Amino acid sequence: MSNQAIKINETDNVAVALCDLEQGEIHWGVTLSDKIPNGHKFAVSDIPAGGKIIKCGNPVASAKTDIPAGAHVHTHNAATCLAGNFEYNYTPTEYTANETASRTVNVYIRENGEIGIRNELWIIPVTGCVNGQAELILKTFKNRFGTQGFDGAFAFTHPYGNAQIASDRERTRKVLQKIVRHPNAGGVLVLGLGDVNDFRVTLGAVNYERVKFLDCREVEDEIETGVRLIEKITEKMKRDRREAADISCLKIGLKCGNSDKLSGITANPLTGRFADYITSAGGTAAFCEIPETFGAEQLIMNRAKDSETFEKIQSLVNSYKDCFRENGRAVYENPSPEHIAEGVTTIEEKAVACLQKSGNSPVQDVVSEKEFITKNGLNLLSGPDDDMCAVTNLAASGCHMILFTTGRGNPFGGIVPTLKISSSHQLAAKKSNWIDFDAGAVLDTDYETQLEKLIGLVTAVAGGKLVKNEINNARGISISNIAGSF
Repeated sequence: MSNQAIKINETDNVAVALCDLEQGEIHWGVTLSDKIPNGHKFAVSDIPAGGKIIKCGNPVASAKTDIPAGAHVHTHNAATCLAGNFEYNYTPTEYTANETASRTVNVYIRENGEIGIRNELWIIPVTGCVNGQAELILKTFKNRFGTQGFDGAFAFTHPYGNAQIASDRERTRKVLQKIVRHPNAGGVLVLGLGDVNDFRVTLGAVNYERVKFLDCREVEDEIETGVRLIEKITEKMKRDRREAADISCLKIGLKCGNSDKLSGITANPLTGRFADYITSAGGTAAFCEIPETFGAEQLIMNRAKDSETFEKIQSLVNSYKDCFRENGRAVYENPSPEHIAEGVTTIEEKAVACLQKSGNSPVQDVVSEKEFITKNGLNLLSGPDDDMCAVTNLAASGCHMILFTTGRGNPFGGIVPTLKISSSHQLAAKKSNWIDFDAGAVLDTDYETQLEKLIGLVTAVAGGKLVKNEINNARGISISNIAGSF
């Protein structure tokens, strides 16, 4: 690595400019025959016409012409390798986990043995029709009693519920039920309008001292009734105390969004190293964004722990592709003009950069939107590439916090701490009120140094340190609304 150009993997035949490079300069042992814009690629060896262009250790394009060493590599001389239907074959990837030292986190251990990293009160409307009541109950309670003795109180309002078609309404119910059972919530008030009983019957096992239900139609004053119920819940919550546990108890969600030219060089690879760390320690990591894998889906399939898991991944990917086709959307869309301007040549290149945040460990399980994560190690979760929907899916499935990498910034957060990792010093400085960790420091030091710092931050957040979305109260939920296609 240098401060001017980087070859990300030793097997790559291209390097990436970290600043504007001039014709005639020498980088990675070759003399540049072209001016190379910041973020763009140049060949570090001769690439014949039809040859594969390798970046991040994987093919990301095919050479349209002979590309000599030192030449600019982009859309004028490189193209996608994808065309038509793709046949998938299971070729397992070898992986050896690194030994990791045991670390301790201070967490809440729930009665059922699950752990939470927050002890919060949540109000969950079953339907958006009672959003106003949820917010007024919360406001009245906080004004009257405050939130001392636990980690805060929040109403997660949403526009879903009664007006949805049956399949979408079922998805909404399942996701909300998973949220109610999340161990970061020390207590929950479920609020509804004629639909609470059905929600409770299919909810599953909960502690009814900590989870209360209120049908606003059944009482004369739902605000006062809601406040009284919350008062009872929080009396129980105030007895909760953090306890020491091994870091392997954590479930960490992985997400990227609003990427830039450095995301695949700094933030995503660093997060991938964390994913390998936490899974090697016996913990759990999960990622979704299935459409973002298009173009590199064979890579993640080859990381399946066995042929059965491979078949699950293949089925999941194909279900998304089928839905794209049924709705007239191209499966392998070209990168956006914005990404192309920054040096991303093909959809494969974008997908490979996205997958880096998942690390290299084997995929242990494939989890639907209606299920909880139950297996330690790396999990692939069904979910779209929309930022809020993906974060909601990860959190609802049991993740205690989300590591969200970004190149352009995004202030939102989910129901769990959503730790924002910037790809550059520039973004970290410009949006210091959004960004929790500056992965641009990888270019100043190395991945190992920054990984240790990231592990330290995750440990602190698990122990109660607030991230920026929590400080700013930028919290919310969003549920995919796609007529049951997935």
